[in-house]
Amino acid sequence: MNAPILQLLVLAAIAIFLIVRLRSVLGTREGFEKPPIPKQSERAVDRRGFEVIEGGVDHDIADHAPEGSDTAKALAKMKEIDPSFNVTEFLQGARGAYEMILMAFERGDLSDVTPFISEDVFEAFSEVVDQRQAEGLTIEAQFVGISDLGLQEATLDAATKEAEMTVRFTGEMTWQVRDNAGDVIEGNDTEIKRQKDVWTFARVMGSDNPNWRLVATDA
Repeated sequence: MNAPILQLLVLAAIAIFLIVRLRSVLGTREGFEKPPIPKQSERAVDRRGFEVIEGGVDHDIADHAPEGSDTAKALAKMKEIDPSFNVTEFLQGARGAYEMILMAFERGDLSDVTPFISEDVFEAFSEVVDQRQAEGLTIEAQFVGISDLGLQEATLDAATKEAEMTVRFTGEMTWQVRDNAGDVIEGNDTEIKRQKDVWTFARVMGSDNPNWRLVATDA
């Protein structure tokens, strides 16, 4: 074997040896590899994004009150005091309360709704009911539904924790008035009457009593 060939074989052997050593030290890119650790600046960005999600907009409030308004701030404070409070659920309850109380008033029997209305509202309703009875008038009404409902205002007394929720309603019903003789003197049972009301409900947040009471009415 001449010298050039021998020299070439030696160099090849050295090259193979170096390749094997490099593979044993560095490894290959096959199989599972740990993901690269992000730089400090990248981790900071990720945390900021997470904080925005965690402390983001409360849509239960934003759906019913303008952001930054006094009503929105009052609702947020109510939730701090009573984490179970939910604006949407309250309005659903207000819908049911409106029908129940309105129909009790129209039919002249407030006994079933007394726990859900304040003394002032009870007295005002009772005066109208008593006046009807004195005049021999009878109201016949059938509730059809609510075409409009929305939160108008919310307030919270920081000292007493008493919250007030003012809600606007547009109720629909058939309505007629009969006199002593049974004759219809107003309304009819086929035409739908639309009635707009603004009612205010109150409750002490965080108290054991979960019920809201009707404390004021306005047309």
